[in-house]
Amino acid sequence: MRLDKFLKVSRLIKRRTVAKEACEAGRVTVNGKTAKAMTEVNPGDIIEIGFGTRAVKVEVQDVRETTRKDEAKELFRYL
Repeated sequence: MRLDKFLKVSRLIKRRTVAKEACEAGRVTVNGKTAKAMTEVNPGDIIEIGFGTRAVKVEVQDVRETTRKDEAKELFRYL
């Protein structure tokens, strides 16, 4: 699954366009490398997102095309 879509489906970022813009600005890394929106995400990958002065680091647990709000937290684990 594309990185920008995963960020939206997992609700780490609210909108896919915002996720794409964050990737283009270089604020998102996958496994320690700056990632583009089209980067493929697989279970076990480590994603780090820079939000202003703080950073969020998560490990991908599962990849699904769609999910309900209460199930979205099962897609990743905070590190």
